[in-house]
Amino acid sequence: MDKDALREAVWDRLEESGEARFPFPPHGRIPNYAGAGDAAARLSETPEWAESTAIKANPDAPQLPVRRRALREGKTVYMAVPRLRDEQCFYELDPEKIDDDNLDSAPTVSHVEQYADTVGPDDLPDIDLVVSGSVAVTEAGARIGKGEGFSDLEFAVLRGLGAVSDETTIATTVHEMQVRDDAPDPDAHDVPMDIVVTPERTIRTETPYARPTGIDWSALSDEQVEAMPVLQRLRPE
Repeated sequence: MDKDALREAVWDRLEESGEARFPFPPHGRIPNYAGAGDAAARLSETPEWAESTAIKANPDAPQLPVRRRALREGKTVYMAVPRLRDEQCFYELDPEKIDDDNLDSAPTVSHVEQYADTVGPDDLPDIDLVVSGSVAVTEAGARIGKGEGFSDLEFAVLRGLGAVSDETTIATTVHEMQVRDDAPDPDAHDVPMDIVVTPERTIRTETPYARPTGIDWSALSDEQVEAMPVLQRLRPE
């Protein structure tokens, strides 16, 4: 099954089973699902979570419980500015700067700009844990996103900036229906997962797939690079 067919199969199954959650429909996005909070709680039980102080997370609905839990546990959360469109291309949510009453709303897409500082490449710390959203994922760590490539590009940018390395743990939280055994092998720019967490179990993938070492410039058009100042900065002369 190719990536597009697999995405459609997962979206359809979540919708038809009644396991999809707002926003609807699940199609065309990182789908939200019943039990996302339980998956976040299970992720928080891992030693990688306990040892992390700086987390980079995707902005999608199923990972909102992860972002909220991180802030409530005193961790700083980084989220990419949509499409990396600004020079200050990451939101920084520092729980010490956010009132307790606002910790639940601060990491939502609709309120993050109100509570976050925006930081540029030079102000990023070492990221301890990357949390990605997925449409599908295998027990070997092959991840399928929604098809736009921004999650992988954000990781490549962080790699280019030295904020992540081969030692940085990469995790995803998904519904059991999203764990598949029929996904194609990753492409060279795809970022494999080290940990896959569902509401029912934690999978340590021992992934055989190599993570990308930087930005695949051949996959980017001049227009894309011009639209993202951080890429202009990182592009080789």
